[in-house]
Amino acid sequence: MANTPHGGVLKDLYLRDAEKHDTLLAESEQLPSLELDDRQLCDLELILNGGFSPLEGFLNQKDYEGVVGDMRLADGLLWSIPINLDVSQEQITEIGLKAGARIALRDPRDDQALAILTVDDVYRPDKAKEAINVYGADDDAHPAVKYLHTIAKEFYVGGKLEAIQPPSHYDYVSNRFTPSELRAHFKKLQWTRVVAFQTRNPMHRAHRELTVRAARARKAHLLIHPVVGLTKPGDIDHYTRVRVYKALMPKYPNGMAELSLLPLAMRMGGPREAIWHALIRKNHGVTHFIVGRDHAGPGKNSQGVDFYGPYDAQDAVEKYKDEIGIEIVPFQMVAYCPDTDEYMPADEVPAGVNTLNISGTELRRRLKQGLSIPEWFSYPEVVKVLRQAYPPRATQGFTIFLTGLHASGKNSVARALQVSLNQQSTRSVSLLLGETIRAELSSELGYTKRERDINVQRIGYVAGELTKAGAACIAAPIAPYEAARQGAKAAIEKYGGFYLVHVATSLEECESRDREGVYKRARAGEIKGFTGIDDPYETPSKADLTVDISKQSVSQIVHEIVLMLEQDGYLGSA
Repeated sequence: MANTPHGGVLKDLYLRDAEKHDTLLAESEQLPSLELDDRQLCDLELILNGGFSPLEGFLNQKDYEGVVGDMRLADGLLWSIPINLDVSQEQITEIGLKAGARIALRDPRDDQALAILTVDDVYRPDKAKEAINVYGADDDAHPAVKYLHTIAKEFYVGGKLEAIQPPSHYDYVSNRFTPSELRAHFKKLQWTRVVAFQTRNPMHRAHRELTVRAARARKAHLLIHPVVGLTKPGDIDHYTRVRVYKALMPKYPNGMAELSLLPLAMRMGGPREAIWHALIRKNHGVTHFIVGRDHAGPGKNSQGVDFYGPYDAQDAVEKYKDEIGIEIVPFQMVAYCPDTDEYMPADEVPAGVNTLNISGTELRRRLKQGLSIPEWFSYPEVVKVLRQAYPPRATQGFTIFLTGLHASGKNSVARALQVSLNQQSTRSVSLLLGETIRAELSSELGYTKRERDINVQRIGYVAGELTKAGAACIAAPIAPYEAARQGAKAAIEKYGGFYLVHVATSLEECESRDREGVYKRARAGEIKGFTGIDDPYETPSKADLTVDISKQSVSQIVHEIVLMLEQDGYLGSA
């Protein structure tokens, strides 16, 4: 268990550089600094603590091209996922990034220096090639490919690291073990055979059953090793998941299992990711690794076909298991047999025997609607945690986002809707009118496209926070651009309901209703960049409701919105 992949020594840079800590920290205060984003922070932590052994830094161009091309570092060692420090041209110029430069890498949350990077090179990657070779397709339906093209900056910086201190964690500290700490923990417990189970989802009774079976078959102990860095967009937050894992741990026989959290930024890279995960687990001292069906699969591509085959990941890790130095345990699907009240491997269930299952979609439906979840599927302690995180819709927050031209009647609808929702007294109601936001939050902004987008972004942020807190939020900006509206939707709907209502009153009708005369002034050239006159209004492509104040009364429009909310369960009894 002392060996790492390839039979090398675990490269814990924190231990290696401990004696130089004070010197490195003092030097970091004199160096130019680079603040890391969330993914870079995850990668840095696992490089420094040895989780990414044999890496000692971010990949230089030669190593990067080897990994992208054939999963090999320049020295020939197996490594399947490129670990890159991406930077912009502006950062290169401002910081002075060039070969030989020393740069302090900082945590943006507290400005602490975490490491010093000595730059090997700065290079422009072939992102299309990286997407095709690493993830199988240059398709933005893949979250890692989308990240590569829309978030990752245009240049990569390679170089070795010297460790100063790890990023600060304030959650579940007692369950966070570095590879060195976990190896020492196993040694103290006298565990010599350890099966690791990777997960980014809540665990239920079937997961407990399959992990126990895996450990029993290998005469091993069990490490529950969930990812708590970055997972697939839309996944359940790690706070909820860790509460679930902690509720589940007492269900294992005493002394069988341990829980340790992995600060990994997943790429959802299927076969290559599975090899990466196996390398990481070997670094953490385990001897066996459970590889699931469609392990780390991102779902379907833009043609509606799965990115990877169901067993591609298992086949990939099996091919390299000797080089990794780890035994692969195929994930066995288990099924619940109600007649005997037991879980059995799905391929061992006799013909004609009745089985039961609850899909992830069905589980979410039951949680949202407050329906029962049977104990054969999940433990009450687990269900309790999930219900706290996913209350019924009647208690969730939501946002009604009204968009339309000036004087379209959206403000009248918003005010009337606020009164109607207040009358129900089931949750607090907040009103964000366009002019209110302009006065209170965006007074420094003008009316260029960029400034309009920033204004809508701010509305989305405030509405998202209100929605997360369980409130009803009614926002009524003009919001003329489709991309900005979709950005607001993305910011809000992860916390609760989002409904886009297009108040599609015609320009002619809006002008006739404009008692302030702003349209007249805009047509006379006194106001520049006025939406509908000399600046465009992009009609929403996917409004949840389209209304017209010239054809419907305010009361009727409000009633239609209320019916929409009631149909989806937001106005039902809690």
